[in-house]
Amino acid sequence: MLETNWWTNEENIQWQQDYNKSIMGKDVIAVFDIGKTNKKFFLFDMDFKEVHRDYTFLEPIVDEDGHSTENLVELQKWIKSTFHNILKSKDYNVTAVNFSSYGASFVHLDDMGNVVTPLYNYTKPIKGEVVDQFYEKYGPEITFSRETGTTKEGMLNSGIQLYWLKHEKPELFSKIKCSLHLPQYLSYLFTGIQVSEYTSIGCHTALWNYEKQDYHDWVYQEGIHKILPPIVDTGTSINTKLMGHKLKIGVGIHDSSSALLPYIRSIDKKFLLLSTGTWSIALNPFSKELLTQEDTASNCINYMRINGEPVKAARLFLGNEYNEKIKELALLFGVSEDHHKSVAFDPVLHQNLQDNFKHKFRWTSLDVQSPDDLAPMEFQNYEEAYHQLMMELVELQIESIQRAIGDDKIKQLYIDGGFTNNQIFVELLARGFKGMKVKTTDASLGSALGAAIVISDVELDQKFLKNNYALKKHRPLIIN
Repeated sequence: MLETNWWTNEENIQWQQDYNKSIMGKDVIAVFDIGKTNKKFFLFDMDFKEVHRDYTFLEPIVDEDGHSTENLVELQKWIKSTFHNILKSKDYNVTAVNFSSYGASFVHLDDMGNVVTPLYNYTKPIKGEVVDQFYEKYGPEITFSRETGTTKEGMLNSGIQLYWLKHEKPELFSKIKCSLHLPQYLSYLFTGIQVSEYTSIGCHTALWNYEKQDYHDWVYQEGIHKILPPIVDTGTSINTKLMGHKLKIGVGIHDSSSALLPYIRSIDKKFLLLSTGTWSIALNPFSKELLTQEDTASNCINYMRINGEPVKAARLFLGNEYNEKIKELALLFGVSEDHHKSVAFDPVLHQNLQDNFKHKFRWTSLDVQSPDDLAPMEFQNYEEAYHQLMMELVELQIESIQRAIGDDKIKQLYIDGGFTNNQIFVELLARGFKGMKVKTTDASLGSALGAAIVISDVELDQKFLKNNYALKKHRPLIIN
């Protein structure tokens, strides 16, 4: 069980003594960036330059059903010791703290502030009849998805978790006084104040009605609103005192919305951000229209900006499929799985494949149907097979981006994440959007940096991405 009084009087006294011994160092903003795999801690100076980082990996535990989940006790211990150490440091003077983390995750507290359930993993399966019952009551599904900016994803729609708890685990549910999204729980550890904020509410939770700009009717009908704390602006900060040191504590932010923030604050024209990794997510923060039925049928969802406005997003399980196919090609040609990293874009090879193009790959993890008339998997060499793979994947990526753009007039495309280092991916994408300026960024700090920016509430100039994100304009590769 987690401690109710996280910062005890004895610890505060000891920390005050430690702090009094230290010399005031560089002013910094601290950010805890909690991913499902790695837990990271950053310090940024007042120009948002990284000056310190720490990270850890925590072994997951299992919930009462044997499903893998976050170890909240160990997470709390790591956060506490990490922050204690940095406050004792003579090199830094922490002025503010904020938090970014993955979404679709609730921490449920009783009336004493104690955690009463595991942090259920959003990959946890739940009975199909529970989900079917929900949509029978509050559907039809396509209408509900359009209103809430979600697709039917089980526990990934974290609002469904609350419905599941109420109807499948009523004894546990009866103990819940307050349900906090994970970023706000991290803030609560420092402040003891329970709040909700827009970006966590709006990330495919199935809680929010984007048309009404309020919780969906089902939330009120089920009485779920009674355990959801008041909503505050994402830029809200809470003044507190630790070790005799005045600190500004942020209320936390959902990591995808946080990663988008530096772009919104520093670019003065419409743009689309393609965030690549295991999931490839095309984010359009300028779409003013509600999702259409066609959008939701095509795996489009909404995220939310810090001011509550929707961000139209189209998702593609691109990175996962790419990794699966790389393994297949390595076996097929008897090369290492890293061989793809050495393949450069070959314009002549690409043109030959383009002139006689036929689909050859069958997808295993993408939510798209493979063509019925697939050609045989016959290639002259690995390079040809790899170019063919990238052409087919980028074809799907272009379709996904176009869904996110919709009818908006967007002329700038920013790419961040793992695929920015894939020359062939970037080149083919640029060729598919000839009327757009394509730029890549190194946004490895994206979600953490966004959390630092939102609590600072500063204006960013157009040089910010170049200075902080290694912004590069794409230069087309041509045949000599």
